[in-house]
Amino acid sequence: MSLETKMIASLTESREHLQFGTWLVQQGRLSEENLQKALDNQRAEPGRLGEVLIRMNLISEVDVIRAVGEFLSIEYIDLDDYTGIDSDVSRKIPENIAKRLELIAISQEDDTVHVAMADPLNIVAIDTVTVKLKRQVKPLIALPRKIRQAIEYVYHGVDVDQQQMKDIVDLQVQTDDPSRRAQEEAEFSTDGTAEADAQDAPVIRFVDLMLSHAIKSRASDIHIEPQEKSMIIRMRVDGILCDMVPPGRKMQQAVIARIKVLAEMDIAERRLPQDGRFRIRMGKDRADIDVRVSVLPTIYGEKVVMRILDKGSLNHNLDALGLDPEMLTRFRRVLQLPHGIIIVTGPTGSGKSTTLYSALSELKDPRKNITTVEDPVEYRLAGINQTQVKPEINLDFAGCLRAILRQDPDIILIGEIRDKETMEIAMKASMTGHLVLSTFHTNDACGAISRFVYMGLEAYLLASSLNLIVAQRLVRRVCEKCRRPVTLPAELLKRLRISPEMMQKAQYVEGAGCPHCNNTGYRGRVPIFEFLQIDNEIRQAIAEGRREDEIRAIARKKGLGDLMSSGVSRMLAGLTTAEEVLRVTFAEDGEA
Repeated sequence: MSLETKMIASLTESREHLQFGTWLVQQGRLSEENLQKALDNQRAEPGRLGEVLIRMNLISEVDVIRAVGEFLSIEYIDLDDYTGIDSDVSRKIPENIAKRLELIAISQEDDTVHVAMADPLNIVAIDTVTVKLKRQVKPLIALPRKIRQAIEYVYHGVDVDQQQMKDIVDLQVQTDDPSRRAQEEAEFSTDGTAEADAQDAPVIRFVDLMLSHAIKSRASDIHIEPQEKSMIIRMRVDGILCDMVPPGRKMQQAVIARIKVLAEMDIAERRLPQDGRFRIRMGKDRADIDVRVSVLPTIYGEKVVMRILDKGSLNHNLDALGLDPEMLTRFRRVLQLPHGIIIVTGPTGSGKSTTLYSALSELKDPRKNITTVEDPVEYRLAGINQTQVKPEINLDFAGCLRAILRQDPDIILIGEIRDKETMEIAMKASMTGHLVLSTFHTNDACGAISRFVYMGLEAYLLASSLNLIVAQRLVRRVCEKCRRPVTLPAELLKRLRISPEMMQKAQYVEGAGCPHCNNTGYRGRVPIFEFLQIDNEIRQAIAEGRREDEIRAIARKKGLGDLMSSGVSRMLAGLTTAEEVLRVTFAEDGEA
């Protein structure tokens, strides 16, 4: 008998005097009355007390498993996220044994393997795994159905949510009567029927699984796109769209109606764009996930885009932002200036909001009044006053800014500078004792200067107010599980401006593709930055109305690199690939 098995046996013997039901009552998780009801039910229909409590809806399945773990002093593990599973360790246990014993190896630490089990007191299972792995076993307790799903994912690369979505669609197709199809399609065009269909169990289950799969896949957006005779569903993972299982023809309108119900939209309105949001609760140990919904009428129906805002996955901390040490020092130094404007520029989805929120977290101070105006407010920050614009009542960025300036602010964050009026107010605020942070849409840092001048801002005003312009992009990170060395052709290295000296020292990598990264070769993203800190020389060049390329040349002479050089440094560090760098950057000399 293994050491771990003896420990569990001893633990069980020491607790024989304290029954699980009594312990639940003592912990305040179950009333005496409900315990008695469960015991009466157990006598009529034999089974474990936990199973009875779940069957009677007295305690949820997750709460029962957690309570069993606490009662036995065995750690509970949530298998919703597969990223914590080391598939190399898992596959050392044959699949047939993992399925038969309802367990999966999670990770290895020294000579101990952590194993998630449906029954962590199963001595036979623990001894079997111990002999097979020739390691000590530390049992963890997990939901049986979650273990089965994890087994399918690890051994076959199959996401159970996707498979269940497909099963629902297949079932709907099998039960679809062709003779009724025209009648059903006509019914879907009536608003009352669409709302009723949105409450059908298969539709609710399909939408739930779609959201669950997207969240587990770390998707930032879900696109639901109606076509002439079909529907496409795609999710954006690490900046790239990939297909999901689409609903059957019979369910398409009902799926859209279900999402509109969740987002509290007008189901009857199909001619105008609508916006809404709802919240998903993923469990006690995870922060709620906000989903922002946009509906746009197209020629084939309403297109839906859901932006997934997972607050639990974000770390608004400058140290975790991914800045090089030198850039981080400069950024902190600029943030300490009492007034002026800091601009973060880049396309949608390049991480601008994360950078700004991280800056605000750094600046947060009980002695300072920090106010934001955003469209929309994506993440709530404690201790900061956040305002959302409402165009429907003529509350735009400019109007909000004018009101905020009467609120005695020290620091102002503007979600985006979109028009001349907002720009002028922001610049005046930055020159009257306020620190202003905002975003802009340009290709690089120097491009922001040209855009401000083009919008009508006087060059001398811009020169006197600008402190820093940060341009950024996100490149996909090479998967740690399947990374391998690769040789790059000389032409590609030339396009990336890699010198012969750098070529000799560098080792390039790529992802081969594995279940961990969904066979893409990438998992996660890393930022690349261009910093244009406005010193006296650059400030004078702006005030003189010098051209964009001239200002860029001054910056390069000062050693301020561009986005491509930042991307190349990530590539040489083995974090990303040449293809990714070229995908999101451009050469300043005009070479493709």
